[in-house]
Amino acid sequence: MTWHRFVAIGDSFTEGLDDRADNGRHHGWADRVAATIAVDNPEFQYANLAIRGRKLDSIIADQLPVAIEMEPDLISIGGGVNDALRPHWDVTQTRDRLEGGVIEARASGADVLLFAFGDSSRRSRTLGVVSSRLRAYREVVHDIAIEHDCYLVDFWNESIFDDRRFWADDRLHANDLGHERVAEMVVTTLGLGQFDWRAPLPPAPPRTRFDALISDARWTGEHLVPWVARHLRGRSSGDGITAKRPHFEPIEPDLALR
Repeated sequence: MTWHRFVAIGDSFTEGLDDRADNGRHHGWADRVAATIAVDNPEFQYANLAIRGRKLDSIIADQLPVAIEMEPDLISIGGGVNDALRPHWDVTQTRDRLEGGVIEARASGADVLLFAFGDSSRRSRTLGVVSSRLRAYREVVHDIAIEHDCYLVDFWNESIFDDRRFWADDRLHANDLGHERVAEMVVTTLGLGQFDWRAPLPPAPPRTRFDALISDARWTGEHLVPWVARHLRGRSSGDGITAKRPHFEPIEPDLALR
């Protein structure tokens, strides 16, 4: 399958946090996938409308119509985790919202790429509190992908991503190494290449319990407490942020997977 116009929508996962670029923004798995497709397709066009902090309602209501107007033949929809992190979450409402968006995207003639996210309890006891919600959401995404013939990237059983070296200091966002590995998984899922994305990293240096406690304390002070305070004030990390690629434009060739 060859696509010519790819639009990515979603939240921080698709925007590319925390795969930092020299211009102060971020690259991310979607940029890397786009660059890989473009290697053998000089007419390829790519846009990324994702904005950090966005919940599924905003992704479907605000980003998807803009994406469809651009007449892409491939749309990726990545979202739902921000919803699951909120105190009140309804899996039925989430399913209806996502499925409605997928139906719209498929009706436009585009192929759709969806994501089922991983079991956070394997990486963090704190993040494990939403594990049951993410499991329920995975089932929803699976059903929708089958019903509407979508491509699906499923992280749930992929223990390779439990390695902390794939994650940024905030433990929520992948780093550059993590985004590269996700891009390899996506390209393989789309049938555009074969990458050994399950290959483990070299053994990590041993970490003592004291090291772990210091790391947890630093994470709590630098990331968890500010996150809680921001949400208590009704603020979002995406306030004032605009899409990094709101229009079709060339993608840096050096981001292509090798």
